[in-house]
Amino acid sequence: MRTQDLEYRIGGQRFVGYLADGSSGRKTAGVLVAHEGGGMTEHPKERARMLAELGYVAFAMDTFGEPITSREQAMRVITALSTDLATLRTRARTALDLLKSQQNVDPKRTAAIGFCFGGTTVLELARSGADVGCVVGFHSGLATIAPHDAKNIRCKVMVCLGADDPIIPAEQRNAFIDEMRAGGVDYQMLVYGNAGHSFTNREVDAMNLPGFKYDAETDRRSWRAMRNFFDDVIAPV
Repeated sequence: MRTQDLEYRIGGQRFVGYLADGSSGRKTAGVLVAHEGGGMTEHPKERARMLAELGYVAFAMDTFGEPITSREQAMRVITALSTDLATLRTRARTALDLLKSQQNVDPKRTAAIGFCFGGTTVLELARSGADVGCVVGFHSGLATIAPHDAKNIRCKVMVCLGADDPIIPAEQRNAFIDEMRAGGVDYQMLVYGNAGHSFTNREVDAMNLPGFKYDAETDRRSWRAMRNFFDDVIAPV
């Protein structure tokens, strides 16, 4: 496996992503990874390496272009991007294009995954009409200010959610289902019992936030569901 930081610019702003190449020098599928509200922590890098271990080329994108040092700062950045979809989608599409340009990536076989706000990011990437095979959101925010853009989605969609997630209640899940149906999207929603928010992130328990909890079994099950989804959509590596 080859790993490296990858610097790129959008509109003059500097971003630093993380590339993990498990291709062993052959053409393979590429997977974009979008991080949580905490920014470019170790978690998205770990997921990129896990994907590389499966034989993919994975690129953990830098969504914010700045280090996150407080919860208040994170919420300001998230709120700004959630209401400025043009900027959020441009950042995601630029990162996807950068992934596709990597020497060992087959640009016709790509996927994007995201965690929490990263799930929101890859769903907005899909709503932008991006040329990507599928997107997967883990405990992802589902709401959008542009639900009508579901008609632009050209890829398959999967979201993996906790039934007890206080951030993504049943009402938001139902609205997302209505949105996907109205857009004619090929989608899956997997809801895991007894799981809350951030069930994939071992670091979240230290934050001591109500309803936020790592769950090893749900993490394992949802990752396996993603792998099966990839096998169906971008072909096994």
